Amino acid sequence: MSLSAVSRRLFPLSAVAVAVALSACSGSGLALTTQRTQGYSISEDALAQIRPGQSQELVTMVLGSPQTTNSFANETAYYYVQTKVEQTAFGLDMVKDRTVLAVYFDKNKKVVDKAVYGAKDGKVFQIESRRTPSFGEDRTFIESILASF
Repeated sequence: MSLSAVSRRLFPLSAVAVAVALSACSGSGLALTTQRTQGYSISEDALAQIRPGQSQELVTMVLGSPQTTNSFANETAYYYVQTKVEQTAFGLDMVKDRTVLAVYFDKNKKVVDKAVYGAKDGKVFQIESRRTPSFGEDRTFIESILASF
């Protein structure tokens, strides 16, 4: 058998092997983004277990420790934050969704109410940065070095 006859027989076999290898690459193993949940994962089952009149201890047993708490006068609130993040293969994180579960307690540490807040419930506001002027000129680091010569 000649070399060209062998290569003609191996070509279909090698084409199949390349096709199988490329199809394996299209799976989730080489995805450019991955999705994950940061913080607390709010489940409907756990949310259904929280009802008015329950104690703070029971809420902590069902939901776990809150990420943050807030106290005002005799009332307290527990906050559980769930953030869905999409991370690119280059390490960039993009927040896709954020949900906050708030559980409100009265002065007797009993559940008064609960609420689930999403991005549509939030309010975007501009943070104003005010800067106190310094005595003299404002210079950059490089300008300060060059001015010292």
